Amino acid sequence: MPPTRLISGFMTVGVWTLASRVLGFVRDIMIAAFLGAGPVAEAFLVAFALPNMFRRFFAEGAFNTAFVPMFSKKVEGGEDAQTFAQNAFAGLATVLIVLSFVAHLAMPALVFAMASGFVEDNRFDLAVTYGRICFPYILLISLAALLSGVLNATDRFVAAAAAPVLLNIALVSALVVGDRMGWPPGLTLSWTVPVGGVLQLGVVWFAASRAGFTLLPRLPRLTPEMKRLARIMGPAMLAGGVVQVNLLVGRQVASFFDGAIAWLSYADRLYQLPLGVVGIAIGVVLLPDLSRRLRAGDDAGGQHALSRAAEFALVLTVPCTVAFLVVPMPLVATLFQRGAFDYDDTAATALILGIYGLGLPAFVLQKVWQPLYFAREDTRTPFHYALVSLVVNAVVAVGLAPLIGYPAAALGTTLAAWVMAGLLIRGARGMGEAARPDDRFRRRLPRLIGASIAMGVVIWVLNLVLAPLFAGPWQVLALAILVAGGAAAYFGIGHLAGAVSFREIKGSVRR
Repeated sequence: MPPTRLISGFMTVGVWTLASRVLGFVRDIMIAAFLGAGPVAEAFLVAFALPNMFRRFFAEGAFNTAFVPMFSKKVEGGEDAQTFAQNAFAGLATVLIVLSFVAHLAMPALVFAMASGFVEDNRFDLAVTYGRICFPYILLISLAALLSGVLNATDRFVAAAAAPVLLNIALVSALVVGDRMGWPPGLTLSWTVPVGGVLQLGVVWFAASRAGFTLLPRLPRLTPEMKRLARIMGPAMLAGGVVQVNLLVGRQVASFFDGAIAWLSYADRLYQLPLGVVGIAIGVVLLPDLSRRLRAGDDAGGQHALSRAAEFALVLTVPCTVAFLVVPMPLVATLFQRGAFDYDDTAATALILGIYGLGLPAFVLQKVWQPLYFAREDTRTPFHYALVSLVVNAVVAVGLAPLIGYPAAALGTTLAAWVMAGLLIRGARGMGEAARPDDRFRRRLPRLIGASIAMGVVIWVLNLVLAPLFAGPWQVLALAILVAGGAAAYFGIGHLAGAVSFREIKGSVRR
């Protein structure tokens, strides 16, 4: 993939992911207004997290980690990629149908594993009911993720990137209609989740068919290639399991503090905006590109791809980290503080957001360096690193919870992210030139950090000046001025310092 095409791919996926995240904001603002941080909100958030957790484990995590490099190499080598994709589709569908049936029966145990603090009140029964309704989403979204991998490996990014928008449109629409019809909001949201999954699967299936890959349900076949796929998936599944255990540790700690799961979820929504836009874009575009370059022996091209991905990641996430640390209260208050979501909820969510923000660069650096391992079909090494991060997270979250309360859950997540990123970068040193950032990246890194700090000073002053607007009915206008002023300061200073190139941005947008 040429450099301009690589950045264009990042931009395409990033823009559609941004649209999905913005609609996700609208959804969560409405949930916060209707339900606040109460028992129905917490029960739904835990139930919705269950299929998403397994989705990351089976689909976007372990399965695509193994599938995309193998499929990309078959496409590059002119081999029978269609049959390979069809067999993978059938195998994944079979496993997930069985999983969904087992999960329906074992839902009380799954909810207990997610939030044992719910057992003492009605949140537990609500979460079990909602979880049984939501869980079939795992089958639909995982098959959609496989089809998205097929599209991304053939440099078709739009349909796969746009599909998640449909789930948020469905959930927002359901909340509006349900409120007018008097439907229970928890059940309304829960039933809408699998409906959104059907819409997402339909879009990517149609796009894949147009691209020449029509994948249909059929009995699975255990071919030698499927056995190899399973062998590569094994360590990746274990690594994905470790990542999900990390999340479980945080939720378990939070479940013992009333409202904490909702605070963590709302803060997660804010910091997932830059993380999702950048991290997903990099993961989607970089892995198939590196896999093809590895097959072609193009180490210089691999180094360029890695370096531009790291630049793209940090140029957008370092200023977000600074903003989450400097002005978390205005962000949370403007977006969420209304209806059942009060000032105390805002203060708690803002604290979590600041802690999460500290880990934001680490999360995106993981997205940049992991493809180096996955493109080489090495899923064991990231698994070992994930185990180390799990220990760090558990020790911090569980050990500090009695001392500092619910913030320990976020702090454990952030520290574990930095440990994982550091291990991935250090472990890649022996991979040759493709694993080393180039001189341009090393020159730009301190400059973009300096530009981000300068932006932090600007938005701190702006926040003081705009305080009267934030205290009145003009919150949205004040936040828009704050964000626009910060962005102008960052990109202006960054351009003058040589950290950001307007010419590159303009060329990518045109592309």
